[in-house]
Amino acid sequence: MTDKADKKEALKAQREAKAARSAEMETRESKLNEGKTGKGTRTMLSLSRGRNPIEVQYEAFDESKPDTLPATLSEFMSLTGIDKMSGDSGEKTFVSYAIDGFNSASYTLASDPIAEFQEASWPDDVQKTFRSVIRGYAQNANVSIEDAVALIKPGFVASQSVEK
Repeated sequence: MTDKADKKEALKAQREAKAARSAEMETRESKLNEGKTGKGTRTMLSLSRGRNPIEVQYEAFDESKPDTLPATLSEFMSLTGIDKMSGDSGEKTFVSYAIDGFNSASYTLASDPIAEFQEASWPDDVQKTFRSVIRGYAQNANVSIEDAVALIKPGFVASQSVEK
């Protein structure tokens, strides 16, 4: 076999191993969350960052299950236990969570190479579709994001002009 074929096989084996590990972790995660109902956090399994990742277990809100998420600030405070903290430690904890969330959302938006090409006036579903189409086309046609945008964005702009 050639070096290229060997590398391709090695990458395929890595992907298969990663998929198997993910499936196994999802199964164990489901078992850990059996009996947990209603709003609140769920037990999550993931891998630590770094060169030699290890499995970690933690509590988090499962955003894929909207019915488990708090709907109000007071509900969030209650579900996380912040409302029971003494003194101003609860407020400080909440503010640190808010800062982390804001920074994370800002970074996600700023680091998205497609975001700069979207129109703020487009509805959320159109922006999501635009991202998906641009990303998919750029990858599959092996072109840059900029080239994909130059080709596809005029159609999105025209379709939004017609709908108004």
